[in-house]
Amino acid sequence: MVLISAVRDYINRMLHDISGMKVLILDLETVSHVSVVYSQSELLQKEVFLVELIDSISVSKESMSHLKAVYFVRPTSENIQKLRQQLANPRFGEYHLFFSNLLKDTQIHILADSDELEVVQQVQEFYADFVALDPYHFTLNMASNHLYMLPAVVDPSGLQRFSDRVVDGISAVFLALKRRPVIRYQRTSDTAKRIAHETAKLMYQQENGLFDFRRSESSPLLLIIDRRDDPVTPLLNQWTYQAMVHELIGIQDNKVDLRSIGNLPKDQQEVVLSSEQDAFFKANMYENFGDIGMNIKRMVDDFQQVAKSNQNIQTVEDMARFVDNYPEYRKMQGNVSKHVTLVTEMSKIVEARKLMLVSQTEQDLACNGGQGAAYEAVTNLLNNDSVSDIDRLRLVMLYALRYEKENPVQLMQLFNKLASRSPKYKPGLVQFLLKQAGVEKRTGDLYGNRDLLNIARNMARGLKGIENVYPQHQPLLFQTMESLTKGRLRDVDYPFVGNHYQQGRMQEVVIFMVGGTTYEESRSVALHNASNPGIRFILGGTTLLNSKRFLKDLEEAQRISRSGSHMV
Repeated sequence: MVLISAVRDYINRMLHDISGMKVLILDLETVSHVSVVYSQSELLQKEVFLVELIDSISVSKESMSHLKAVYFVRPTSENIQKLRQQLANPRFGEYHLFFSNLLKDTQIHILADSDELEVVQQVQEFYADFVALDPYHFTLNMASNHLYMLPAVVDPSGLQRFSDRVVDGISAVFLALKRRPVIRYQRTSDTAKRIAHETAKLMYQQENGLFDFRRSESSPLLLIIDRRDDPVTPLLNQWTYQAMVHELIGIQDNKVDLRSIGNLPKDQQEVVLSSEQDAFFKANMYENFGDIGMNIKRMVDDFQQVAKSNQNIQTVEDMARFVDNYPEYRKMQGNVSKHVTLVTEMSKIVEARKLMLVSQTEQDLACNGGQGAAYEAVTNLLNNDSVSDIDRLRLVMLYALRYEKENPVQLMQLFNKLASRSPKYKPGLVQFLLKQAGVEKRTGDLYGNRDLLNIARNMARGLKGIENVYPQHQPLLFQTMESLTKGRLRDVDYPFVGNHYQQGRMQEVVIFMVGGTTYEESRSVALHNASNPGIRFILGGTTLLNSKRFLKDLEEAQRISRSGSHMV
């Protein structure tokens, strides 16, 4: 609950103390910050009768002096200018200005000078500058996520804006948690190093007083790592509920767009998948696909029992009871429809793309050795007309990452085969991935074949004979959390910033992944937290990845690298 509670608390404080009818005015980013933790019905209960974007307020001329305007926006120079224009010709009776991060002194002066009619009642900073997807998982929804792959010389101003946004997001998380961390970063990533040093500068120098919270036994740790250290996880098909929905259909701010499916009632065309609002989803979000089918069947059976009892209305008392229970009945009906629709649609995709066949080879490439058998399996799938272009590309990438040094001739044969079977992908994309995230670039032990402990763990996993081959893979993040928990994360690979070192027993860790996180990784964090109550991990990243988004970022970075320059 920690992240969701923090953001909800800010919104409650914003809306609770302002009585009367309100309009909530957001920007394109704070819309996401609010919508994932607060429902429309909850906003109505707080007397919010209108939600508008700051851009549309600028366009409209209609006066609404009976409403009180509650702004919750990022403190960007663009938003300050829009506010300046809107305060010059106010449409609302009162203005209450809340910013999701630190305001500069110059911005405060601009706002004060603009408020000639004295309609501004308050200006406050509420540090909710991130999207709290789940209790221990946040994202920054950054559109230009590909920039982390580019050298600083290609687009220095773009990379600076990228770094600034990440520093803003991380600092807001720690201000919301009321903690100041010690900071470590992945040594091999220039972007992680830059962000770590800029974050430390903000927290320990520029805003030292703001971050000077009451000392506890130990400081939390902020570890900044790079997506390129584990390019395998975002390339794999997923077989647990939340991760699978995002991979096959897509989740944006805890919402799933189902309009492309067709023939769905209007209220089912976009559905919410939130562990806070849906008890069935909360109980099943990390379960395997096979178990989900059984659990949904049980939910359908339960609903049919309730529906049957509602049909048996004979007395006035029965009717009154049905009316009282009707909202709950409608909610249950909507929930059943939602999960049945999602699982039915995913089953169709799995069958159409032969994903059980594809995924078995993916898992072997990610988890097991055997280059000869892997080459044969990938070649067969490249020749299979039922396998989609994106699945062929991912298979060759997974093979290349695993065996890039073993047999260059066979690797080149796979590149040529992919080019002939899936010509829509730009030539050299797999090679560009190896340049970005090949074995020489990575810090972590991605395949568990460098140290004896990981080799033994992989042997034990193989000997056990896993019944279900599909969820074998564990992200590199899982190893990183284990190393941190046991005090084995090497300082030489993950140095501290400055002279601020971990003291006392570590209790809180925020791992921030430059380049984006996956739902498979957030599942690892949730399961690790559940089984290790002495230490709490929070995961954050620049965006939320599935294989499509990871490949899109890769293609964009390749395009810019080839052109040699980029105008943002």
